[in-house]
Amino acid sequence: MTTRTRDLLLTALAPAIWGSTYIVTTELLPQVPPMTVALLRALPAGLVLLLAARRLPQGIWWLRVFILGALNFSVFWSLLFVSAYRLPGGAAATVGAVQPLVVVFLAAAVLGSAVRPAAVLGALAGLAGVALLVLTPGAALDATGIAAGLAGAVSMACGTVLTRKWRPPVPLRTFTAWQLTAGGLLLVPVALLAGPHWPAPTAGHLLGLAWLGLVGAALTYVLWFRGIARLEPGVVASLGFLSPVTAILLGRAFLDQTLTGPQIAGVALVLGGIWLGQRGA
Repeated sequence: MTTRTRDLLLTALAPAIWGSTYIVTTELLPQVPPMTVALLRALPAGLVLLLAARRLPQGIWWLRVFILGALNFSVFWSLLFVSAYRLPGGAAATVGAVQPLVVVFLAAAVLGSAVRPAAVLGALAGLAGVALLVLTPGAALDATGIAAGLAGAVSMACGTVLTRKWRPPVPLRTFTAWQLTAGGLLLVPVALLAGPHWPAPTAGHLLGLAWLGLVGAALTYVLWFRGIARLEPGVVASLGFLSPVTAILLGRAFLDQTLTGPQIAGVALVLGGIWLGQRGA
């Protein structure tokens, strides 16, 4: 196995695990406010990693860490939930899937990366695949929801490109700890304004939050930022298409959801889009 292949597989684990967020949230955290889930996903995981790292940012990195924490977590997750509430789930996922296309052009503007036709075509194929996977024919659209979804995609795209531009002077685990902690702190007032209503805690709540925080945030973002440091931003962003694929497959495996013909075609398009993204690199 080549070093590049290993980097691709390890980075792909992150969005594949993120695809479990829907089933974990709906099955284990059905009555917990979404912004509270986002807060408890980011801040405890960041503090655990920070305790292990025992190192704080210095100088300009305080500002950079809070900018990246906002783009990758606070702003992105907040807009994601606004989009999810205002749009049907499939429409929200489809709007958010424009992120790899944004990364291609943003990386060209900020990093000087070439805009290759294969990378653009791969992003469009992946977007079409996500639409086939999750979009229903009668989905009602809402302007505010669409705007929030697009803004959230741009936020994460900016975070991806700036993470590559600002090479951290510390190990990736420490860098991830800084961002998760900063993003979690910025989410505190958002969660309070959204309503900190919390049902009586159960074992399911603790299990769900442990999975989303320790695995779905701490582990996956270490792998994700590792991939950004080693691979082209457009390649990393295209791997994000694996998230809705995983969500659909988990729904079929655990919730007895059927996989339709268009969804099978969507999986093929997503995989084709990822392959084209690698070719474009």
